[in-house]
Amino acid sequence: MRCKMKERAIGYLRNALNKPEANFRDGQWESIEQLLNNKRVLVVQRTGWGKSMVYFLATKLLREQGAGPTLLISPLLSLMRNQVEAATRIGVRAKTINSTNNEEWDTVQTELEANQVDVLLISPEKLGNDDFRQNILSTMADKVGLFVVDEAHCISDWGHDFRPKYRQIVRVLQALPSNIPVLATTATANNRVVDDVKSQLGDDIELIRGSLVRQSLRLQNITMPSSAARLAWLAQTIPKLPASGIVYTLTKRDADRVTEWLQLVNIDAKAYYNGVPNREDLEQQLFHNEVKVLVATVALGMGFDKPDLGFVIHFQRPSSVVHYYQQVGRAGRAVEEAYGILLSGTEDDQITDFFIRSAFPPQKHISEVIRVLDESNDGLSSYSMEKVLNLRTKQIMNTIDYLAAESPAPVVKVGTKWNATATASTYRINQENIDAITAIRRQEQQQMHEYMQHTGCLMAFLQDALDDPAPQNCGKCQNCAPELRLDESYDNDLANKAGLFLRRSYQPVKAKKKWPPHNPLPTYNFSGMIRENLIASEGRALSLWRDAGWGELIYKGKYEDNHFSDVLVTACVEMLREWAPEEAPKWVTCIPSINHPDLVPNFAKRLARALEIPFVDCVVKVQNNQQQKTMENSFQQARNLDGVFKVNLESRAYSPCLLIDDMVDSGWTFTVAAALLRQVGCTAVYPLALALNS
Repeated sequence: MRCKMKERAIGYLRNALNKPEANFRDGQWESIEQLLNNKRVLVVQRTGWGKSMVYFLATKLLREQGAGPTLLISPLLSLMRNQVEAATRIGVRAKTINSTNNEEWDTVQTELEANQVDVLLISPEKLGNDDFRQNILSTMADKVGLFVVDEAHCISDWGHDFRPKYRQIVRVLQALPSNIPVLATTATANNRVVDDVKSQLGDDIELIRGSLVRQSLRLQNITMPSSAARLAWLAQTIPKLPASGIVYTLTKRDADRVTEWLQLVNIDAKAYYNGVPNREDLEQQLFHNEVKVLVATVALGMGFDKPDLGFVIHFQRPSSVVHYYQQVGRAGRAVEEAYGILLSGTEDDQITDFFIRSAFPPQKHISEVIRVLDESNDGLSSYSMEKVLNLRTKQIMNTIDYLAAESPAPVVKVGTKWNATATASTYRINQENIDAITAIRRQEQQQMHEYMQHTGCLMAFLQDALDDPAPQNCGKCQNCAPELRLDESYDNDLANKAGLFLRRSYQPVKAKKKWPPHNPLPTYNFSGMIRENLIASEGRALSLWRDAGWGELIYKGKYEDNHFSDVLVTACVEMLREWAPEEAPKWVTCIPSINHPDLVPNFAKRLARALEIPFVDCVVKVQNNQQQKTMENSFQQARNLDGVFKVNLESRAYSPCLLIDDMVDSGWTFTVAAALLRQVGCTAVYPLALALNS
């Protein structure tokens, strides 16, 4: 019986891969066999090993024995799409429920009830969705034939990509019959994470672990602090690299900027991150080599399977070895040679520090959220909390997500509103645990510094960092085979061109069309939609705050010199010339400040002189308020401006003006001041800021 089952599985495998000679890799059949015997299995294998084949083949065989459908928890949409395609190739009917296909939920539910779905893929966030739990999960819970957690390191508090919603998986698993086979898979779990996952999924779980070596990858590290130098190097190098590939950035704004630069130098590049339109189309374009490179955040990471991907380049250094291994492992899965190039710049630690600091909600946020929920009579929606909490929407949501994943949970959702539970008043975050995790992430950050400077085999370094039991030299990295290195030099003229590009990364300041809800501006009587005759025109910011163009010079002027350089005046004149507003501004005014009373007016006066138009000091502050940068959400930002400004002009028609400020963050200061200027008769108000804080 066992031999016949394995023979059938090999047949399915060969059909899926379209390779008549294909056979199981070490550990694949062993994993499947354990699942057929209703065991729990944790598979830790390298990227490209074929973890998805394990759960799809196990599903196929279990379904043939009369088992119910597989419930597969998968963390990324790109991963889900790849998996649905893989399942189809072996005759497994896979459906997905995610944030982009709400209109299909009813159909999927009907097919589940009719036993027409073999695998249901959902995101961990859907486990916390009331509709999903009540209408779908509750009806299939006693029918699940296999429970799969893909990228299982996300379960662990200690994992490199911890997501609070993943902790709800354990609760769901506890509610399922105990004899259901369970599979957890990952490529990026060291011993510490493996032990944590085992403690949550059950100490009796069988660990199947293999070598993490990737023989095809040519790994190379290049320290290049200047963004302009890295852009120049990309422009020279990417056209010479085989096939198509990925350039990873740490932020969305860098993905956009690198993409724009590559397009400028005639490289077919497109940006990819959460929120970019048509992500599935972009994946297909890369898969079919219809685009040379996708410039992506981690959103294009776990599970994206393009066997012939020719290169992965990191524009910035990831925060940990496990992040890096996960991402560079996209390349070279079915080709003899592919490139994994890690660039490193001055901004890397600053970005990583931000992510480490914001990984967990502080006790202050937790106490505030619990307090307002405890004080409310019938609960609060996450958006209505903005009126009573000076926290950003994301901070509120992160805090709620964290609390909802605790056991027992101090908050619970009833309908659309969150309520405090009986345990809320005594809840305290486990700060000792958070501090330990933060310390480990600092160590991981330092480990990446060590990787950049490593003089031995780079692949062996990665294996050792991931607790691979048998690290081995790859023979292809920069240290094993120096003759295979890519040229690390770049053309100075191209770098100068990149520097000019960075300094011309002007940012639009979009005009707001609607005042925040809950009436935060009663003194001005501004509410609802902003009337057409009060709306600001679209403005411009010279740069992004502390970016590689003008950002550092602006920072120095604001916080060190208390004076903005004349160079920035010239840069703004040039920006205005390129911007060319439809109605040219005829005069200049500015946002007043009590903390820095001369900084912005001095700059605005010099800009007015350079433009040969008058400066009119007409916007005045008539009452003190807290610093706008301390206000965290739209309601608080707008309320902090209520009654603060007055325009000392008589009401009549005025020509268009420039409204100057050093920084624009939320945009509400510009919006309120522009509305007041237009109220007295300005035909158009163009906001102009030195920096956009993104």
